[in-house]
Amino acid sequence: MFKLNPFQKWLTSSALYKALPAVCFLIFPLFSALPADAAIQVSSARVWPAQDYTRLTLESGAPITHNLFTIKNPERLVLDLENVELNSSLDSLSQKIAASDPYIKQVRVGHFKPGVVRIVLDLKTEVKPQIFALKPFGDYGHRLVLDIYPAQPVDPLMALVLKSESKLAIQNDKTAPPQKAHETSAPAETATRETPGQTRSEDTRTAESKQEKKPKPDVARLITIAIDPGHGGEDPGARGRGGTREKNVTLSIARKVKARLDQEPNMRSMLTRDSDYFIDLRERVRKAQKIRADLFISIHADAYIKPHARGSSVFALSERGATSAAARWLANKENESDLIGGVNLDVRDPYLKQTLLDLAQTATINDSVKLGNAVLSELGSVNALHRHSVEQAGFAVLKAPDIPSILVETAFISNPEEEKRLKDESYQDKIADAIVGGIKRYFSNNPPLAKSKLAQQ
Repeated sequence: MFKLNPFQKWLTSSALYKALPAVCFLIFPLFSALPADAAIQVSSARVWPAQDYTRLTLESGAPITHNLFTIKNPERLVLDLENVELNSSLDSLSQKIAASDPYIKQVRVGHFKPGVVRIVLDLKTEVKPQIFALKPFGDYGHRLVLDIYPAQPVDPLMALVLKSESKLAIQNDKTAPPQKAHETSAPAETATRETPGQTRSEDTRTAESKQEKKPKPDVARLITIAIDPGHGGEDPGARGRGGTREKNVTLSIARKVKARLDQEPNMRSMLTRDSDYFIDLRERVRKAQKIRADLFISIHADAYIKPHARGSSVFALSERGATSAAARWLANKENESDLIGGVNLDVRDPYLKQTLLDLAQTATINDSVKLGNAVLSELGSVNALHRHSVEQAGFAVLKAPDIPSILVETAFISNPEEEKRLKDESYQDKIADAIVGGIKRYFSNNPPLAKSKLAQQ
């Protein structure tokens, strides 16, 4: 027979033991009301459509466990979110899909099973998705990022070639001599045959002789320029006190620069981004390399912790450290763009090793400084200069080893007066004119070298 020791006898006979069932009845509901694993709240759902890719971002207070898979016939992407509450942020996701989105037709959100919210994306074409998580950074919390790329990537060089061919065709139409209304389709020798007793005047014979000897116009190769509007999408860049976002200002000025360059008979240009979406720093460089650009111009609007800083400045890459503490600070700030906008760090960069080796070549950096000085001299007629010489630092976006590259800080968006000017169309026009003027001045002193046939098309 089982015997109780003295302590057990005391415990079983005590008032606490007798009241234990009642105590447990009161305490247990309190513990059961506290869930062991509370559902995660999605605070924001954002969609950034673009021709390059469409990005879907879910921001939350904690990391989201997820599962992504594809379904064929028709093309769909399915994203399951575990332990996530179906709230208004997720419900409104379907309303954020634009009809012009190149890849997503529509989105459906709902409960798949207890504890799992399912997002189904009906697609317009076959895609190659990438999904990754980002830890909190800056103003952002945890983010789950889904990038939807086309199965066949967009070729920026081919798009540029097609535009160039159209541009040359228009120019040829403009330079062709107009046909007079009374001219017939008779052969040339019949039209110019002399009638009996009639002789041609000396002026007529001289004009015809000149026309016969006139050489065919020698069309110089097209100069290709990559224009890079800083920031975009998830990365707004600097913010002015009046609420102006750097990413909007840079895109507006970049479009104006492109329009002016495309009007030049021997130039063509490409925007690294043509709308409001994020593109990482390495991809901006790769885009310029893919189109075999002669120049790379990155456009920004400076910011500083104090509002009195003002003026325009131009920066080039440095392989020996920054030329000033301010240049180093700015380079570090601009290089954080990838952390703010969100980059999949699991994707290896095939260009990194080659780029680091080629950076030993100082010729490109020297040309970058020449280009920077030409642009800086033009900017001085539009705005006060923050720095009167080209500064250098380790800007990641300027690391194309074979392309002269500069970063133009158009003005300080953190300065209230300059923020107003940056929003003004006429000021943006003047800045664009100055950048184009600097580019033309640079090429007048540094003619472009010959390129391969493909690059000349």
